[in-house]
Formats: sequence, structure tokens, C-alpha cells
Amino acid sequence: MSPKSPKSTAAPAPEKSEAKAATRIRNLLIVLAAIALSVSIFFGIRTQTPSSSLTAMAKASAPLETALVNGKPTLMEFYANWCGSCQAMAKDLSEIKQKYAEPLNFVMLNVDNDKWLPEVSKYRVDGIPHFVYLNNKGSAVAETIGEAPRSIMEANLEALIAGKDLPHAQATGQVSNFTPPVAPVKTSSSDPRAHGSQVQ
Repeated sequence: MSPKSPKSTAAPAPEKSEAKAATRIRNLLIVLAAIALSVSIFFGIRTQTPSSSLTAMAKASAPLETALVNGKPTLMEFYANWCGSCQAMAKDLSEIKQKYAEPLNFVMLNVDNDKWLPEVSKYRVDGIPHFVYLNNKGSAVAETIGEAPRSIMEANLEALIAGKDLPHAQATGQVSNFTPPVAPVKTSSSDPRAHGSQVQ
């Protein structure tokens, strides 16, 4: 066996540097992919926030029964968590509700809940968000349907508080279509389905 020549030992050096470069590129791509994944998860979570904030806002809103009798005017909103227009207005409405919490009732009725079918029928809700403005006696004085800029909502609420005609009554903006059911699903205490048992 003859000893290796100096030329044969020098040849692997460029291969090592190419391997290091390939490893660096691969690591860089992994880091970039991780960053892209983190950003997409962050924005994915943020796009789901309005739905949960609508639920939280509804839970914090006044009960309809209370709002109709407590002597304060009321903004009643028909909404649904799947409603893009409702979600688009959620942030502004949350801030408006904080600003006018003292002189007004804010009531949110989810159109997906059969409990509100009488109100859905009474106010002919076929697009959401659907806003009904009630005076301090609980009577409807105006309605608006669809997305509205915050300035229009606030102008209407200022007029409602003052007992004046709403400047933007009957306004219509972008809506999410909604077809109400014909009748609620009724169960009675004698109906076995009301207790989870099966009819045999």
C-alpha cells in the first residue's frame, strides 16, 4: 500500500464546506418555516377571537326581561357567532357598550337560540346584525340592519338617550343572511324526549 498523497487529503475540504453550507441553508429554512407557522397560528387565533368575544359580550349584556321594564332605553342586537358582519362590529360595539353602559341597556339575542324565535319573528329578522332601538318604555322606535360605522351607531344612541328621532333610522349596511325557522322545537314535560329517554 502506498501512502496517500497530499492531493488526496486536500480534496475532501471543499466537500465539507459544501456540506456545512447545505446544513446552514436547511437550518435557515427550518427557522423560516417555524416563524411562518408561529405567525399563522397567531393570526389564526386572532381571527377566532371575535366569535368568543361575541359570546362574552352576550353573557355580559342585560337580560331582555330586565331591559323592557327598568326605564332605560335599549339597544337590542340580533347576532350569531358565525356572522362575519357581527364579528366585524364586535370591537366597536364592545367599546360603545362600555361608553354608554350607564344610560342604556344593551341586549344581545343569538338567532341560533330558539328561545328568541318570538322576537326574531316580531322584528322580522332576516339579516344580521339587526339592531332594534327601544325607548325607555320598551317600545321599538327604530331599526337598523347590517354593519354600521361607529359614528352612526353613536349618533343613534345619543338621540335614543335624549328621546329624539334617530338620525340614521332604517339604515342598512352589509349583512349576513339569516332564515329564521318556521317554529321552535317544542317539548313538554310529558314528552319523553324532554327527559332524554327514547320512545319505544
